Amino acid sequence: MYSEVIQEMEKYAEEKSVPIMQKKSMNFLCKFIEKNNIKSILEIGTAIGYSAINMALVNDDVNVVSIERDQEKYIEAIKNIKKCNLEKRITLILADALNIELKDKYDLIFIDAAKGQYLNFFNKYKDNLVEDGFIVSDNIDFHGYVENIKTIKSKNLRQLVTKLKKYIDFLSDNEEFNTKFYKVGDGIAITFKKDVLNE
Repeated sequence: MYSEVIQEMEKYAEEKSVPIMQKKSMNFLCKFIEKNNIKSILEIGTAIGYSAINMALVNDDVNVVSIERDQEKYIEAIKNIKKCNLEKRITLILADALNIELKDKYDLIFIDAAKGQYLNFFNKYKDNLVEDGFIVSDNIDFHGYVENIKTIKSKNLRQLVTKLKKYIDFLSDNEEFNTKFYKVGDGIAITFKKDVLNE
């Protein structure tokens, strides 16, 4: 049942040009969640619920809170979550993630929304991370543009990629957190507090 819904979502995303996580990245993240016994996840950027559903399906103990600001995508995500009977384990919030306050703490915070806002998302929600938790950022390579900024002709795209590059530098030079970068899919960064030993 789940695989059919996931295939439907992949088809919908392709037809409607909705950005969802690449399959290789999704598999990588799900294995990471399983290996590190992640139970509570905050996702910034639901889109149609593709990654939230995949993450929740890793284990029956996984609970996801996911924030989406686009109403059309939010409604589509609700439909998909219902099809998978995951309403009790995935909570959707219709809002701009920068305009709301959450008090809970999470094992993992997954950032996969507006690329130009990654730094703001990180700084806003880092205190919602448990002491030994992880912040995962997707699309760090951004279709290879990050390493080839000079070749970008579009001013808007160049500004966006410049912000993403600043975010990568911020993660690399951070005094509070360590980050590992993985060349998986469109690039993934996994960040954790420096006093926490990781694999």
